[in-house]
Amino acid sequence: MGLNAYIQGFNSLESIDRAPGYFKYQHHSVAAHCFRTAELAQMMGDIEEVKGKQKINWKALYEKSLNHDYTERFIGDIKTPVKYATPQLRKQIGEVEETMTNKFIKDEIPQEFQEIYIKRLAEAKDSTLEGKILSVCDKLDLLYEAYGEIELGNPNPVYMQMFRESLETIKQFDDLVCVKYFIKHILPDLFEGDFVGKDKMQRIAFSILLMED
Repeated sequence: MGLNAYIQGFNSLESIDRAPGYFKYQHHSVAAHCFRTAELAQMMGDIEEVKGKQKINWKALYEKSLNHDYTERFIGDIKTPVKYATPQLRKQIGEVEETMTNKFIKDEIPQEFQEIYIKRLAEAKDSTLEGKILSVCDKLDLLYEAYGEIELGNPNPVYMQMFRESLETIKQFDDLVCVKYFIKHILPDLFEGDFVGKDKMQRIAFSILLMED
């Protein structure tokens, strides 16, 4: 027993498409998504420390963001509308994912490292500051994926819906300084220039950001 199977899992993540089943101009793999999410988490963590004067546990943030979708090597990237169709289905998918992950760790990870990987591959979107930043950055990457398709003229309405749902989730974390900063200083740049769908995106963003808690 070694860590070879864990390493080979990286290749699996490279071959799994994000948003499967939809026409797209730009293809993104789960592996690329994990890397981009880690980069976004690094940026948002910097903002939270500098502007919010919060102390970031950088080891936890990097581990959470880099590994948060590793277990999709077992079940693939299930479309969000399907995954969250009902609470029962979401719970069942989570249980299958957890069972397969635990079996993988037991069968493929040397015993002296198993406790590390049980923690590392567990659900990372928790109530910690680092877990909240991960939740935001996971949706930030999806928001930019959707934006990229809309900007290129992809007519499929699913990307406008992805944009809406991503921004709605991000808005839920607007107690974080990094989210306030993103909304005020970064998001407006998305609407520079002219492209089909720009006006609708702006209206969606305006309606979401006007909602006060």
